[in-house]
Amino acid sequence: MHTTDHGWISTPVTADLLRGALDLERTAHGLLPHRLPARARAQCADGQLAMVESQPSGVRLVFRTEATAVELDTLPTKRIYVGAPPRPEGVYDLLVDGRLAGQASVAGGNTLTIDMATGATEHRPGPVGTLRFTGLPDGVKDVEIWLPHKETTELVALRTDAPVEPAPDRGRKVWLHHGSSISHGSDAASPSTTWPALAASLGGVELINLGLGGSALLDPFTARALRDTPADLISVKIGINLVNADLMRLRAFTPAVHGFLDTIRDGHPTAPLLVVSPILCPIHEDTPGPTFMDFTELGAGRLRFRAAGDPEERASGKLTLGVIRDELAGVVAQRAVEDPNLYYLDGRDLYGRADAAELPLPDELHPDAATHRRMGERFAELAFTADGPFARRAALTDGGALTDGGALTDRGALTDRGA
Repeated sequence: MHTTDHGWISTPVTADLLRGALDLERTAHGLLPHRLPARARAQCADGQLAMVESQPSGVRLVFRTEATAVELDTLPTKRIYVGAPPRPEGVYDLLVDGRLAGQASVAGGNTLTIDMATGATEHRPGPVGTLRFTGLPDGVKDVEIWLPHKETTELVALRTDAPVEPAPDRGRKVWLHHGSSISHGSDAASPSTTWPALAASLGGVELINLGLGGSALLDPFTARALRDTPADLISVKIGINLVNADLMRLRAFTPAVHGFLDTIRDGHPTAPLLVVSPILCPIHEDTPGPTFMDFTELGAGRLRFRAAGDPEERASGKLTLGVIRDELAGVVAQRAVEDPNLYYLDGRDLYGRADAAELPLPDELHPDAATHRRMGERFAELAFTADGPFARRAALTDGGALTDGGALTDRGALTDRGA
């Protein structure tokens, strides 16, 4: 670190100040966090995956300092969807000793214009911007700056008015989670209030969030990334993107789930592993994909998704959320006989029919900020409390599985999936 002409102390952003990223790329401007390793990125040329894995959901700067003022220079990449309402600016959350102490956004940055009708994209370079937080409390404190969960962010420079050092290890367990855009953060209000971030805070664990919008597709390279990432607790939320993309039929799905779990177990043979099925999504409960954007609604300034499949196509093996839940429950029950640390959670216990009546999905697909909070609280209650799989080892009964075959059901107020 060094002192600038204005009294700021400049500290290089290095891996020991970052949490939640699996890889760090040196760019012409600074440091770009990635949520998939380089080898995984090299195995898939999909632009959607490249975009979402570089969006730093769950990635945060963490350091200890006496500073009362912090500046962070970043180069964000902001998305523009042709014909859609402007997207809100990405939000940075400042936490001091674990409590939210400020929020701000960075002006400027690159833009990525996306035409959803044609798939065409245009990238335009823009200027670096500066984030500033002042009035932090005196004394030594742990500071976290959570990066915008849906805005690719290059870290350029960190300045403070007192020295910083890496925050000490607090001995917390590491929770590694994979899922879709809903786990990525969808329409959460800010990066520390996505449902996984809220659940991690309530559970007292360190989060690594591999929620990849549109890209939870049972890819082998994602399974290997999960396998190779040190973690104490693991969860995988499987289903909605496979329906969205109409990617595979039932014949391929079940073996792919087994293979995905096999790969994770190669690196984490005994860690608690929780398989989570999709939350309620009425348009796809019994109707297969693909999912498409309703451009008539888009022209009116509203974002809506529709299911393009035919329920009759289930007979030919097309996937719906109902089919996927049944298959996942069966896979977990089968494997739990030999794997006492494998569990199943029906996603409707996080967001079910009564929730949908009270808090409908605004675009028919993604939860809003209030629903993220509800889902985070419910996941913490189901997974991290005394009888949850992330709080203890399974009670060994009936061949080493929970008495209901490894499923998390009959948990107090959530027994009928939010109904």
